Amino acid sequence: MTTTGRSINLHLVSDSTGETLNSIARATITRFEDAHVIVHRWSLIRSRLQLDRVLEGIQHDPGPVLFTLVDRSLRHALEETCARLGLPCMSVLDPVMDLLQGAIGRRAKEKRAAQHVLDADYFRRIDAMHFVLSHDDGQGLAGIAEADVVLVGVSRSSKTPTCFYLANRGIKAANVPIVPGAPLPPELENPPCPVIGLTIETNALIEIRRHRLRLIGAGGVRQDTNAYIDPDAVKAEILAARRLCTQRGWPVIDVTRRSIEETAATVLQLMEAWHARRGRAAEPVLAHAPADPAAPVLGRVGKAEPAP
Repeated sequence: MTTTGRSINLHLVSDSTGETLNSIARATITRFEDAHVIVHRWSLIRSRLQLDRVLEGIQHDPGPVLFTLVDRSLRHALEETCARLGLPCMSVLDPVMDLLQGAIGRRAKEKRAAQHVLDADYFRRIDAMHFVLSHDDGQGLAGIAEADVVLVGVSRSSKTPTCFYLANRGIKAANVPIVPGAPLPPELENPPCPVIGLTIETNALIEIRRHRLRLIGAGGVRQDTNAYIDPDAVKAEILAARRLCTQRGWPVIDVTRRSIEETAATVLQLMEAWHARRGRAAEPVLAHAPADPAAPVLGRVGKAEPAP
């Protein structure tokens, strides 16, 4: 995969939904900018008949194989076929499993799709998703008392998608827009949970808003008179929002060059810090927030606010 401009097939074979393999593939493929990788996803492979279809596909479009299969007979058949075809084949969980088995001192159970058991964590994620739907864009303010975190920011600063991503981690996230000239709801005067602001650079926000207007059929709006996309008005709106967050002591995350995943990871870190300052234990899910040591967290109390 190191050859410039090379095109390869990559097969992901799983006996479950394939989420683990998809995540690993996305994280690694992006490191090869000049390579064209054609990903073939084979999920819920639990019988020999299903595997035979996979093997036919691999023979038709040969390429490296990554798999997560618990059934030993299916693993053996896949590895044997790949060896015969001269294709690299790897069980992505084996190295981690070997490491943990050595540290724990006993073998892991051969259990398929254990991460998708309908346990308390699963229902917590579903409950969090319903919460986000009911508390999006300033809705259901009376229910903020039940929130784990509240995100604030100007329109189109990625509050909603970040909340949905957090809900998939079991976090009840509400979001409240900061609207020019409009006061914040009284529920945020003494919030029972951390409040975090999201900000974005002026030009990036204007482009997002213009795209939004085109989608809703408002492309004919005069750009020189519409404050929604007027550069000076948008710049003032962003600066006012950041100053408001600073006055309230709310940290602010610049999302301009961040993915939703990176923004959510930093939100989790700030939630942990909020709980630590109050001497309270954070929810278990927060203890596993991805590290993001280089996150530029802005808007701390006592620091000057640079212009956006």
